[in-house]
Amino acid sequence: MTKITKAVIAAAGYGTRFLPATKNQPKEMLPIIDKPIVHYLVEEAVKSGIKDIILVTRAGQTALEDYFDSHIELEQKLEKSGKAKRLEEIKRIPKLANFIYVRQRADVPPGNAAPLFSVMPIINPDESFVYMFGDDMTLSENPVTKQIMDVYEKERPAAAFGVQEVKEEEVHKYGTVRYKENTKNKYEIEGFSEKVPAKDAPSKMALFGRFVFSPKVLNEVITTLPGKDDELGVADIFNALCKKGEKIIAQPVKGEWHTTGDPLSYLKTSFKFALEREKIGKELKDYLRKHI
Repeated sequence: MTKITKAVIAAAGYGTRFLPATKNQPKEMLPIIDKPIVHYLVEEAVKSGIKDIILVTRAGQTALEDYFDSHIELEQKLEKSGKAKRLEEIKRIPKLANFIYVRQRADVPPGNAAPLFSVMPIINPDESFVYMFGDDMTLSENPVTKQIMDVYEKERPAAAFGVQEVKEEEVHKYGTVRYKENTKNKYEIEGFSEKVPAKDAPSKMALFGRFVFSPKVLNEVITTLPGKDDELGVADIFNALCKKGEKIIAQPVKGEWHTTGDPLSYLKTSFKFALEREKIGKELKDYLRKHI
């Protein structure tokens, strides 16, 4: 197995739940304290050993490309102002990884698997890669992406992805997995249910946006028919692979999963990350105790 060096970040959505804030900027560029959401994803991938970051975007998202590019005028201004630390931070951003940008195709079914069509020409036929939803964030000492990569390299499945248990009243918001019985790896799944009521869900283990895909996944994208709401989701591809007897691992991860998919979740995530910051966490906690 060749070393995994590429990560695909899906960042082609319209962020309609954040309008008008996302009218002229991608949702992935909304800040969590002092860095946009997508910056945290890139850092997680890089810490996991990824070298190439492929961002799948749509028209009007040049802010993403500009962010990971050099900004000579700003660098000169910071240098003249003697703000060496800020200058170092800004210069480091383009050096985080090798950035590649592709536009999401308009002629494919919508859904969270749609970006996979656009990256087929730049993923080698025998190459495995990381796939990340652009609005899911994680907190963990050992990067969640690295945890899943380690499982993938050990098990050699068709795909491996992260799951965490959610509250029963929240099950209907997520896709949940059905684990196989009497298997060597207890986290191998036999199927996947997309956003069903808790009484109908196979488990409370919910999928979030961290995956490692083998070439079999891209091959399946081409032939899998859209599922719920005429969208092609990762769940549809997994179910198709499971029916063919392929091994797929839904790995519980060590750490915390935080979503930014709606304004309330975004605010909760912002507070959580701020509370973890050494310089502002204590003061923010004191403020919240005083005013809530």
